[in-house]
Amino acid sequence: MQTAILPQILNTPEGIEADRILRKCVHCGFCTATCPTYQLLGDELDGPRGRIYLIKTMLEGGDVSNATQMHLDRCLTCRACESTCPSGVEYARLLDVGRKHVEAQVPRQWYQHLFRFLVRQVLPYRMRFAVLFRPAQALRPLLPELLKRKVLPRPQLPAWPTRSHARKVLMLQGCVQPTLAPSINLAAARVLDELDIQAVQVGQVGCCGALSHHLSATEEALNFARRNIDAWWPRLEAGA
Repeated sequence: MQTAILPQILNTPEGIEADRILRKCVHCGFCTATCPTYQLLGDELDGPRGRIYLIKTMLEGGDVSNATQMHLDRCLTCRACESTCPSGVEYARLLDVGRKHVEAQVPRQWYQHLFRFLVRQVLPYRMRFAVLFRPAQALRPLLPELLKRKVLPRPQLPAWPTRSHARKVLMLQGCVQPTLAPSINLAAARVLDELDIQAVQVGQVGCCGALSHHLSATEEALNFARRNIDAWWPRLEAGA
């Protein structure tokens, strides 16, 4: 792909990186086959190829609008597209650059800021989310069918494996997963236990920072990551 990125952007480390990534894309469309938002919405601009075009246009000085922001916001950053790209386009990194520039150029409404702030104050914190989720469980019979299927009763789970093994793996507990799907980590721990590997959960570890990162709260995301590294580091030095 040919590019004509603005000099003031191109002459920066992230501009050089974005230019390199863009030039790899051949617009073959393989990525659309694995993109969940494209499969759901069927809009070219809600697939990786369309979003790459929007980011390229923005970096070249073209029009940037609320529509640009909306289509970039809709990306889940699941990176499934990267698994099918024959050219090795680092789409997620390009999206980071694009989101940073669109945030600087397109102001959000106050209610968008409020909603994004509340999401960042609730979802990354296990206890806060669990407390707010309990009333939804209690009111489950009164909820619409769509929500009723998502608000499931908390299952009775077996105990976490207690055997000690020489090989240990650190397991991220996650944010909403312990409340919404608590059996996932437990099932993994039980399988690992059968393979003589001990799954270890560290209490001080919390959100990985992805949610904050995707909502353009970069420093907050880095703080989450730093906290987890600090909590894990003694275990890693001990051989996990």
